[in-house]
Amino acid sequence: MSDNHGNTPAAWTAVAVGLLGFAVGGAGLMLSPISYPVFWVGVALVGVAGVLFVVMAKMGFHETGH
Repeated sequence: MSDNHGNTPAAWTAVAVGLLGFAVGGAGLMLSPISYPVFWVGVALVGVAGVLFVVMAKMGFHETGH
């Protein structure tokens, strides 16, 4: 297990984008009538968060600064 426990720029960026995706998707479901395009944009943002994490990790942003 890594000693950074997810406290890296890659992890924080992915969590922030994922949280934004959940908020957008939830807002789309709360609209009356339900806005499926807004919901699917939120789902896409959650997917982008995963891809963004992998890309940033490969760029070296998921390493500790020892």
